[in-house]
Amino acid sequence: MTTARLIAIFIGYLFGLFTTGYFYAKHMHVDIRSMGSGNIGTTNTFRTLGKKAGVIVFLGDGFKGVFAVLLVWLIFRGNYPQEIKILEAYAGLGAVLGHNFPVHLKFKGGKGIATTAGMMLAFCPWAVPVCLVLFTLSIFVKRYVSVGSLLVCLGFFIQTVIFGRNGVLGAPPQTLTEIYVVVGIVCALGLIRHQSNIKRLLSGTENKVFAQEDEK
Repeated sequence: MTTARLIAIFIGYLFGLFTTGYFYAKHMHVDIRSMGSGNIGTTNTFRTLGKKAGVIVFLGDGFKGVFAVLLVWLIFRGNYPQEIKILEAYAGLGAVLGHNFPVHLKFKGGKGIATTAGMMLAFCPWAVPVCLVLFTLSIFVKRYVSVGSLLVCLGFFIQTVIFGRNGVLGAPPQTLTEIYVVVGIVCALGLIRHQSNIKRLLSGTENKVFAQEDEK
């Protein structure tokens, strides 16, 4: 299983390396890192290159999380039926790591929220509706993308624990602790990558939706 875990992370990391914002901007003959906030994620792409670019980048970054989880499921479901959810979680972690720390961009990537959402969709789709509501409300009520991103991370982790304990996740009880740890790391990465946003929220200086500072 140790080898399988490492392979799952590696597969996820390879998917994560498809930094959609960077490659899309490069196709448009610009470097997204020199535009706006310099972030390669959805929000900065939306602000600097337009709505179409933002949608493409969000979908691209999200689906690499989906595809990483699905590919690992296809590869290992036969040999590790009891541990497959653990391996799916590691694939999602790898995808987020690849997005946040891409080797071809000197480990300077995005914040991983879209990729985390893609992982969630494939790994624990039952968590999506609540997280979607939380994110949407944060936009329309508080008008902070960062708040929505933080709530998605917290909501994903809490629901993973709830669904795991209730048997909805479909993972054997002996595997749940490791799953919680891996999903917890994924969500913690999202929180860590938003440190500057959290500081601004606490000081009351955080930018609201579509302000200059990138939130994703």
